[in-house]
Amino acid sequence: MAKEIEQSLTGEAMAPAASDAWYPTRQRDVYIIRQLVTRDFKLKYRRSTLGVAWSVLNPLLMMAVMAAVFSQFMAQRDPTIGNYPLYLILGNTAFTLMNDATSQGMRSIIDASSLLKKVKINRYVFPVQKVLFAVLNYVFSLVAVAIVMLFFHVLPTAHALLLPVPVALLAVFCIGLALLLSTASVFFRDVIHLWSVVITAWTYATPLFYSTNILPAWMVRLELFNPMYHYVTFIRDVMLWHQLPALSTVLGCIVCAAISLAIGIVVFRKNERKFILYI
Repeated sequence: MAKEIEQSLTGEAMAPAASDAWYPTRQRDVYIIRQLVTRDFKLKYRRSTLGVAWSVLNPLLMMAVMAAVFSQFMAQRDPTIGNYPLYLILGNTAFTLMNDATSQGMRSIIDASSLLKKVKINRYVFPVQKVLFAVLNYVFSLVAVAIVMLFFHVLPTAHALLLPVPVALLAVFCIGLALLLSTASVFFRDVIHLWSVVITAWTYATPLFYSTNILPAWMVRLELFNPMYHYVTFIRDVMLWHQLPALSTVLGCIVCAAISLAIGIVVFRKNERKFILYI
């Protein structure tokens, strides 16, 4: 795999790459990220019979299972949720985006070790590429969201045009986390195993299959410090409840994205020169 990437980046496998080597650094990085996203897309669906359809079927199947288990319970506890299957799939797809982006981004530097030892390339492109690939998969999963909306006769409104805003802010938040985690995993491999535990705890701490209305007041206050709560709420506001998100929700998304990106960049830049000694 590393050899294939190396060939595409050095121009041995693809003709345009030779000319792209003379591009300015930023433009060359964009080209490399595009090539890596394309490669990951092809590898993910190369031997799959259904191919991209799995990006649609997977959230649909997960929604069906969770709806069968929790729908009756939640309908009794909080009737204000509205369409519960749509409530579920909007939360699950957003959380899956974060999970995929950070989990893959965390391993991006380690997985690219053979390439980094051979080709001079800006290291940040690897975690950023993993996040963009996760966003691409999220875009495909929106087809599943559209199917659920059509099935339950939930028509989108003009508020749905705001969906790119929380998705873009969530992507920035994930880039910051991916930069931080990829740095930490290079020096401490245990981070890879620990992160799966964090993700599991984070899943239950985020109102994906339950509503904050059934939580005690002190737990609702804690949710304000949960970044995914703000992103999921923003997405549900514009897609499910057809309303503008509260200012606190928008600010929560912006602040979480800015803090995550700032910390990720600082930590990554401070340590990236040492990566070659540990990968």
